[in-house]
Amino acid sequence: MPTDRLTDVPADVLAAITEATGPVVKTEPVGAGFNSEIAAHLHTDSGTVFVKGLRADHPRVWTQQREAEINPYLQGIAPRLLWRLQPAGWDLLGFEAVDGHHADYAPGSPDVPVVATVLHRLGQVPCPDLPLKSMPDRMAAYSDTPELFAGERLLHTDWHDTNVLVTGGQALLVDWAWASRGAGWIDPALWVIWLISAGHTAPQAEACAAALPAWTEAPATAVDAFAVASARLWHEIADADPDPWTQRMQTAAQTWAAHRGDSGR
Repeated sequence: MPTDRLTDVPADVLAAITEATGPVVKTEPVGAGFNSEIAAHLHTDSGTVFVKGLRADHPRVWTQQREAEINPYLQGIAPRLLWRLQPAGWDLLGFEAVDGHHADYAPGSPDVPVVATVLHRLGQVPCPDLPLKSMPDRMAAYSDTPELFAGERLLHTDWHDTNVLVTGGQALLVDWAWASRGAGWIDPALWVIWLISAGHTAPQAEACAAALPAWTEAPATAVDAFAVASARLWHEIADADPDPWTQRMQTAAQTWAAHRGDSGR
């Protein structure tokens, strides 16, 4: 989890941040998220910046590079990257701050159609020529037919509600570490699992996704196979890290896979 105090990092790293932002008036730690050792809103006289970072020798420091590379392609869909710093063995990203709340996926939430809108917009973004992971490769260990997940669409793939910020009636997507290339219906499919986890039935969750052309045009056999693969993936995750949220996601994925199997498609 991120550090609770930015003062936990070396003075020369703090100095580099201050040079980029100006004098920091207030630091507000951000507790959500798993990919950063530093995560905080820095309030300055000229505005607020969200900073996230890792030590350069951290095994997940590649996520910083991924986010820095992909951000220019995400105008209007993700907060804008303002700068990247790599001082004294650290890798830091500074984003424009978003004054919003994490998406509420519960049945009846006004956030659900807002998230559907950003999913539709993401589906229209050309996939950049970057070394993104492919969904067939990512799911090969969980499916006998991973080639069904191939495609040339840009995918976010991590629809945890903390990765979707709702502000001014719009949604912005953060934490692009797991951006991938694949079939365009995969992000809606992954969202379906999160909707079930938040209390929707499987048919209700799929009805939310039905507003998206990528979902309605998806081959049913491919979606069925993806549901089975996702259930296997979440079983592995929950078995390795059996906390309440991973177990809830495992249950949701199994519920969806059972629904796809029972649908007769």
